[in-house]
Amino acid sequence: MNARLKRLWIAALILAVASLPAFSAGGSLLIKNGTLLTVTKGVIAKGDILVLDGIIRQIGMNIQAPPGVQVIDATGKYVIPGIIDSHTHIALNGTNEGSEAITPEADVGTVVNADDTAILTALGGGVTMVHTMHGSANPIGGPNVVLKMKWGKPSEDMIVNEALRTLKFALGENVKQSSRTILPGGPPPRYPQTRMGTNAIIRREMLKARVYMEEWDRYNKLKTSKTPPKILVPLRKDLRMEVLADLLRGKMVARCHDYQATEALEFMGLAKEFGFKIQALEHAWEAYKIADELAAAKIGISVFADSWAYKMEAAEGIAYDAGYCAKKGVLVSINSDSAERIRRLFNDAGKTMKFGGLNETEALSLVTINPAIQLGVDKIVGSLEVGKQGDIAIFNEHPMSAYTRCDMTIIEGDVYFDRAQYLKEREEAAKQAQAPKKGGRP
Repeated sequence: MNARLKRLWIAALILAVASLPAFSAGGSLLIKNGTLLTVTKGVIAKGDILVLDGIIRQIGMNIQAPPGVQVIDATGKYVIPGIIDSHTHIALNGTNEGSEAITPEADVGTVVNADDTAILTALGGGVTMVHTMHGSANPIGGPNVVLKMKWGKPSEDMIVNEALRTLKFALGENVKQSSRTILPGGPPPRYPQTRMGTNAIIRREMLKARVYMEEWDRYNKLKTSKTPPKILVPLRKDLRMEVLADLLRGKMVARCHDYQATEALEFMGLAKEFGFKIQALEHAWEAYKIADELAAAKIGISVFADSWAYKMEAAEGIAYDAGYCAKKGVLVSINSDSAERIRRLFNDAGKTMKFGGLNETEALSLVTINPAIQLGVDKIVGSLEVGKQGDIAIFNEHPMSAYTRCDMTIIEGDVYFDRAQYLKEREEAAKQAQAPKKGGRP
């Protein structure tokens, strides 16, 4: 593809996607005659789904479209819940605040980038929702945000307010800056530089947060008592401690970047000591070693399907990690952690059928209902059920097939990706590129 054709194709792609929501009548449409993989309610052959005002209102067969509602023919295709990526970093203007070790005040929700073209990439793979996260440079990073992939909408419209509030922690090589080169005369290495230092600094901050929380509880109790002191000096708010206090109060949950089983157990010990909830371990390449402990503690994992051994702490990762842990009762999701891998999460989920022995529904759950549960949004998305939001993806073959592709991605009844329309736009762009320029030269 020459440079001119490439520019025309990109421009056509963006213009096509920007106009897609108008394809459906105000968040209402009827999908007809598809094979419905509901995830939680079995498989419906030649089934229909009626979405009205963004909500699934009816699922079954021979459903008639209300007047004015767009009908999508899914004959011969597979209809699934929108795919959910439980760990990525797309749609952000900044990921890490690496200048200090402890940065819980650095909220990625304040820098959502609605113009990130990775949103288009995600839509092309049937992804409708992502948990986009602070990076792993800090033992305690910052709050994360859950987004719908509503390309063309402002960032405020993308944020999923129903999701759990999550705080990023990190362990291992990234935190202790194993790959950093210390230059002569340069700045000294940042603490911590070891795994024991990482554990210690998290404990230190949690102790500070516990004292901070107790001081505020005592202050508020005195302030609202029937006989408050005549002189009550207001406390000073600390933005870092405010976030950690919310974690200790159960208003937030922890998501922890982790590779080795030993450090995972150490972090689980900290959570037990201070009483906060670990919602999921990220990457967790050695989770198979502690699957029983994770299942007992009701801690999920969000992992890659493969790509292990890319650094030392991933050396003992195995292809069976996700499947094995799922069989042991751990809540598992497959993530991308990538603006490229996000387009083929369905392929990655399918790998667990070979490496782990999961069936089709169990594998599909790894990128639909399981991440929905991990994000606290399973009441609104993650499966095809009446009453849930109309987040849907349509595939030309079974989504666990190596030959499948996503043909259409729908969010709350609006079409945000339509492969047929893209192909049409590409053909038109190619014709324009081949047409002679004014002046005689092609």
